[in-house]
Amino acid sequence: MTAMSATHAAPELTARAVLLDMDGTLVNSDAVVERCWRRWADRHGLDFDEVIKVVHGRQGYASMAVLLPGRPMAENHAENREMLAAETADMEGVVPVPGAPAFMAALARLNLPHALVTSADVPLSTGRMAAAGLALPAVRVTAESVGASKPDPEGFLKGAAALGFDPADCVVFEDSEAGIRAGQAAGMRVVGVGPRAAALGPTVHVDDLTRVGVADAGDGLIRLTFG
Repeated sequence: MTAMSATHAAPELTARAVLLDMDGTLVNSDAVVERCWRRWADRHGLDFDEVIKVVHGRQGYASMAVLLPGRPMAENHAENREMLAAETADMEGVVPVPGAPAFMAALARLNLPHALVTSADVPLSTGRMAAAGLALPAVRVTAESVGASKPDPEGFLKGAAALGFDPADCVVFEDSEAGIRAGQAAGMRVVGVGPRAAALGPTVHVDDLTRVGVADAGDGLIRLTFG
């Protein structure tokens, strides 16, 4: 059975819309992320083990600002563009998170409101979803869509608005500290996915998506079950 640890343990949640992070939640891109950020860490003389603790969930420029405090943001943005290009060119080892194909297929088949909310840009999110064999949702909030990176809630709030729902009616699926904090700051319940999420106080925690059930509960509600 999928492990569940929760701030408020619940066998199910109901929502009107689902907002989905990509990396670590739907797509396992850790191999690429680690290759690209290891090169960056080496170039700047930083400890990779410390770097990798920071980068998950954030846009690259925001991670660089944390890791190289005081450096001009223009340099962070310039290196972030290089990082995005390098990651987009490298799809080796990109695979779906277990259960993601069936989970996404169920949302699409039942025509349930859902959106991708990712710190990746359009080319990177397009490439990684394709590499993982996952269909892109019709609504997608990417790096180009926001002025602030997670843990700022802007992306999730824009996702909810694009789907036409109040934040309180949305459930976020996230794996990283930055993403979980963003969902919580947006006033949304959060399903934490994978090992990084377990200790971060999500509403519900699951190891992966293999035992997450999706159903149309009627009256515009989505039923999510766990375990």
